[in-house]
Amino acid sequence: MPEIAFTAWWRDAAIYQVYLRSFADGTGDGIGDLAGLRARLPYLTELGVDALWITPWYPSPMVDGGYDVADYRDIDPVFGTLAEAEKLIGEAHERGLRIIIDIVPNHGSDHHAWFKQALRDGPGAPSRERFWFRPGRGDEPPNDWQSIFGGPAWTRVPDGEWYLHLFDPGQPDFNWSNPEVREEFLDILRFWFDRGADGIRIDSAAVLVKDPDAEPDGLDPYTDRDGVHEIYREWRRVADSYDNRALIGEIWLPDQDRFAAYLAPDEMHTAFNFDFLNCPWDEPALRRNIETTLATHTPINAPATWVLSNHDVTRPVTRMGRADTSFSLDDRRHGDPTDLALGTRRARAAALLAMALPGSVYVYQGEELGLWDVEDLPTDLLQDPIWRRSGHTDRGRDGCRVPLPWAGDAPPFGFGGDPWLPQPAAWRDLTAEAQTADPGSMHALYQQGLRLRRDLAGTPFTWLPSAPDVLTFTRGDTFTCAVNLGATPVELPPGTPILTSAPVENGILPPDTTAWLAP
Repeated sequence: MPEIAFTAWWRDAAIYQVYLRSFADGTGDGIGDLAGLRARLPYLTELGVDALWITPWYPSPMVDGGYDVADYRDIDPVFGTLAEAEKLIGEAHERGLRIIIDIVPNHGSDHHAWFKQALRDGPGAPSRERFWFRPGRGDEPPNDWQSIFGGPAWTRVPDGEWYLHLFDPGQPDFNWSNPEVREEFLDILRFWFDRGADGIRIDSAAVLVKDPDAEPDGLDPYTDRDGVHEIYREWRRVADSYDNRALIGEIWLPDQDRFAAYLAPDEMHTAFNFDFLNCPWDEPALRRNIETTLATHTPINAPATWVLSNHDVTRPVTRMGRADTSFSLDDRRHGDPTDLALGTRRARAAALLAMALPGSVYVYQGEELGLWDVEDLPTDLLQDPIWRRSGHTDRGRDGCRVPLPWAGDAPPFGFGGDPWLPQPAAWRDLTAEAQTADPGSMHALYQQGLRLRRDLAGTPFTWLPSAPDVLTFTRGDTFTCAVNLGATPVELPPGTPILTSAPVENGILPPDTTAWLAP
């Protein structure tokens, strides 16, 4: 078995996101769980990833897929037990895999013991100062803030006060100006680091600090307020008191200088590069994004990250098969025509591009199988609160969260029990079993790419001259990557192809194709 190396592993790691309830069901109830994940660790080891990021596994009423946490120090029974989580961490380490867990600091659940106490204690009680309880403006909420999920960001309780929730009413926001909140989360970090967690993915990291009572100051009232940085300096001191632990931020910010502030040497180790995820399949746009990303990260010695998808966004095969290949959280474009063949070809090329760039790369479960969004889920099965909060105008994110197909030629495709969301029958050719036996499959491409990229760790990045609509760069003296994003075949740069996203013949790089070359 591979051993865990005591290095700054997050700088070059390939990190696989496990959306636990959709990964693998080991108990037969149709919901993914720790038993299923533990049984599939050999698959993940053979795929070639270095770490697993596991979405929230805590006790939760599941208003928002577990991102409404009722208890940060336990495991939801639907997933397993705390003892099983500890075994998973140990078994992953034996296989050379790091474990990153998801911490949700902006908000908890309305089932959290603190929130239930605040409701019992009533207005003016110290327990209410852990949240944002305020009197209204008559029958109106304290201010006009809107929820990110749609509708007002305030909900009234029976005693007349209102509480703030930037997301769903079942997710009340914590008041981070309260010392009890800050100390509680420092203790939560220690709890999981003590159990062997290697990293913390910080959900909605930029929205913790807010002041609903303040007069408008021309800034965003709750995103990227300066006070948030002291919180992460406290978190970094905790992380640094352990060996080789990492803090990884979910930060959606358009301003790269503001983004870089979170990567100061005394704050987070890395953060997600959502600009790359949002970028269209377009050579000038991708070139600008890569240049800006490296220019932002290199001076502060922070590793870049490259992300194509996650549990909140449209899968690459679907997105890249559309006329508009960009992505926006505000515009999921459900139902827009998708050419799955074109989307698959581009997704393969994008994967090799992402894996060739310097820094760490993220793989969302099913990305390595070439799965697409399931956009025709029956509306009575949709569980994402966005569907309800948008007045049934936005179907939300369930389409990218459908349980994985593992084996067989009909649902549930070896997932376990009857899946909590139905799988399309057309996934029969995309199961992990079918693809591991096919050297030309998406899975084989990811497996080869992840293996080869390990040799690129720490090597310098240099652009090479290229034709229009083509990206060409080197990593050190022994590796060249060329990506043709245009509609016209072009000549390959000098070298011997070692891995290509589509067949390459006679020194010609076809459209929507990436080639890796050696001298």
